Amino acid sequence: MGIDVWLPRNAAEPGEPEIGAAVSAGTENLGWDGLSECVADCKRCELSNSRTQTVFGVGNRDADWMIIGEAPGAEEDRRGEPFVGRAGKMLDEMLRAIGQSRNSVFIANVLKCRPPNNRDPKPEEAAACRDYLERQIALVQPKILLAVGKIAAQNLLGGDASVANMRGRAHDLNGIPLVVTYHPAYLLRSPSQKRKSWNDLCLANRLSVEGAA
Repeated sequence: MGIDVWLPRNAAEPGEPEIGAAVSAGTENLGWDGLSECVADCKRCELSNSRTQTVFGVGNRDADWMIIGEAPGAEEDRRGEPFVGRAGKMLDEMLRAIGQSRNSVFIANVLKCRPPNNRDPKPEEAAACRDYLERQIALVQPKILLAVGKIAAQNLLGGDASVANMRGRAHDLNGIPLVVTYHPAYLLRSPSQKRKSWNDLCLANRLSVEGAA
């Protein structure tokens, strides 16, 4: 299928297990309820001091599709749900266009807490949350991962490539096909890019169908 294989940015030192190959001790045996409680009580980084609440994720926990964004914004922090507001409505439209919905996919973020002033996540913050996301992926067992926006894609795949350089082809994250597309907030600012995003969604849809075959 021409899938590019990327190593996570936080690849382990020689002789240690790679991040992503196994979830770190403490979460690897947790079910949904235990993981949700662990995230809600998390104090791994300084973001726990400024959040209103954690944003665990929503949707179908047995979904074929898993959507991964970067971090909660102000409204997400207030409501405890990822992708709300105008960007959330745009994501809903994108999903409807390919026959999916917020209830048929699982939606999560790289970070479970909002960074102050909606700044980009720091590397140590993303690393602190990494095993939460890894465990969510392991529990959902999706057939396709859709990385939404540059920050999400860079944290999942490593490196500092732009969305333009990462999109348009399939990547591999620990055996799961991963497709990169533009963030809905970017599409609101740059509607001319919607056609490219549509092509990304069609690619993801094809890969998910192949994975189900």
